[in-house]
Amino acid sequence: MLIGLGLGPGNPELLTLRAVRLLRQADAVFVPGRIAYDLVAPYREPVVLDFPMTDDESRIMANLKENAAVIAPAAREGCVVFGILGDPNFFSTFSRLCAVMAEDYPDVDCSTEPGISAITAFAAAANISLASGFTVSDGGMPDIRILLKVKRPKERAEELKKEGYREFVLVERMFFPDMKVYQNGNLPDKSDYLSVMYARR
Repeated sequence: MLIGLGLGPGNPELLTLRAVRLLRQADAVFVPGRIAYDLVAPYREPVVLDFPMTDDESRIMANLKENAAVIAPAAREGCVVFGILGDPNFFSTFSRLCAVMAEDYPDVDCSTEPGISAITAFAAAANISLASGFTVSDGGMPDIRILLKVKRPKERAEELKKEGYREFVLVERMFFPDMKVYQNGNLPDKSDYLSVMYARR
């Protein structure tokens, strides 16, 4: 098992309690650099892997395969944590690493645990309130929408299909004991106030 663990924006006091527990319980911990190392070190001695900052796609893929080969043996034997700044599902190296793992080591399951992302940390640091719709982009054209408090998900999905959206996921009461995840064809007519919908073109 390989877990991508969000370590937050860099302040050691912004690690979650869940992150601390997983770092202590993991059979092995890997990190992609010095900042992540410093966050993890009070709880575990992590292995530092090199992930070069480059636009050379062939070099990136070769590096991902090298690192996957280092991680896979430990992940086959037990629970391995890969600690990454921010959240592992927001513009993260971890998703690309998981794609390589799925291709080269399909017997290793990958999952993620959330951390405080740069998006929410920014709002606190800047002392601003994000109380209406906004766009987050890495410079490209956004093709994903995240909708909060979706009361009628099936109806909303039909509206979004007219705008070219085709893939939908609804998470209801996330991380509560009664959490439910719905995908595409099985979206419910009504959902809980604590619901988030993902839509992708």
